[in-house]
Amino acid sequence: MSYSSLILVVLAAMAHATWNLLAKRAAMVGAPFVFAYGLCASVLYAPWVVWVLMHDGMTWTWPVVGAILTSSLLHLGYSLCLQRGYQVADLSVVYPIARGTGPLLSTTGAFLLLGEPATGTGIAGMLCVVIGVLLIATQGRLAIFKQAQAWVGVRWGMVIGLFIAAYTVVDAYGVKVLLISPVLFDWFTCVTRTAMMTPHMASRRAQAWESMRGHWHLALAVGLLSPLGYILVLYALRNGAPLSLVAPAREMSMMLGTLAGMFLLREKVGPGRLAGCLSILVGVVLLGST
Repeated sequence: MSYSSLILVVLAAMAHATWNLLAKRAAMVGAPFVFAYGLCASVLYAPWVVWVLMHDGMTWTWPVVGAILTSSLLHLGYSLCLQRGYQVADLSVVYPIARGTGPLLSTTGAFLLLGEPATGTGIAGMLCVVIGVLLIATQGRLAIFKQAQAWVGVRWGMVIGLFIAAYTVVDAYGVKVLLISPVLFDWFTCVTRTAMMTPHMASRRAQAWESMRGHWHLALAVGLLSPLGYILVLYALRNGAPLSLVAPAREMSMMLGTLAGMFLLREKVGPGRLAGCLSILVGVVLLGST
């Protein structure tokens, strides 16, 4: 992976970890918060979209429409499950499991579906990331899986990871094969999934508005940072970076999210999780050198 692509992925990881931390603070709001930050993102990024359309245009084909609709459904499922996971479990369990399962399956999909070649260094880097995830999730103690509460976070994390893997492969196909502009792809999927939620929100508008009281500033921040982080990843893919390397490398956000959970949310992070952060860092270095 080129250094320019790696820089894009690292910046994306920082944005991703930040917006997940903010979303955790609004976890109890649930679906209305997902709708709110999708609405904010649609408005905030509209000027950029208009500029791209005016200068580059966009070719509409059935595969393009199919990719946007499929991605919208997968991103919506991811967002709703993420909020629910944050309601019932710790950020430092749900987040690492989700972000670890996702790249493992995404990389497999890149090998099998997109025909990307596997390299020894790349696989080693991916394994370091996966090991780091396990260390973070268990705090270095496998006995933690005997606790019912830990498995709640693990289960939600794995479901979220499946959504991540699915939309990552679809989106990589969209920008690498169909050559959709990353900005346009992300914006149209955001608008589409927000529109999908509109009837549900409209039927419960009084309740939704009340639940969002005091959380609009968080929705605005997430609406700004969430698309930004993912657009940077899509640009890295569009510039030629292999999905099999980008998917694990962007999981530096797991390390940042875990540390943020420790310092800002006062969640318990022991030596095992810190060792996991180090393993992820080593994995990212290996992926960057591939």
